[in-house]
Amino acid sequence: MAKWISKTDGLKKLQRYCAYQDRCHQEVRKKLLDIGIYGDDLEDIIVDLIEDNFLNEERFARSYARGKFRMKKWGRSRIKRELKQRSVSDYCIRKGMEEIEEAVYMQTLEELIFKKLAQVKETEPYQQRRKIADHLIRRGYEVPLVWDQVIKLVPDKPKG
Repeated sequence: MAKWISKTDGLKKLQRYCAYQDRCHQEVRKKLLDIGIYGDDLEDIIVDLIEDNFLNEERFARSYARGKFRMKKWGRSRIKRELKQRSVSDYCIRKGMEEIEEAVYMQTLEELIFKKLAQVKETEPYQQRRKIADHLIRRGYEVPLVWDQVIKLVPDKPKG
């Protein structure tokens, strides 16, 4: 267990923690518990962080959605699921989803389909489509959207 830490020191520590990158309330609460701050002091620090704009869940949801889509190419379903696991409100999740432009989303999905098609060893078209669709669904893309695009973009004729 951590040594006793004052409320003021805890606030300074968490201000640095939140300034480094956007955090959700759950991460901040866990960090405070990890450094040994509980009860009213914990709640007071969270309130101070929100008032001083170090902690903003909508900003967190927006940057999280933007980052995971751009860097890891995750689909909307996966991003929503991850935000829900972090106890982010539905309102903030909706705001986060606004960061993903529809045209860019569709273009990314298309690029991922062609990238996976080049990697698939199967020669039978149905098997190719299934493997590509399974891969994209695991990455968090919506099932109907994936299948529409895979059927549209993956040829019926066997490759080779």
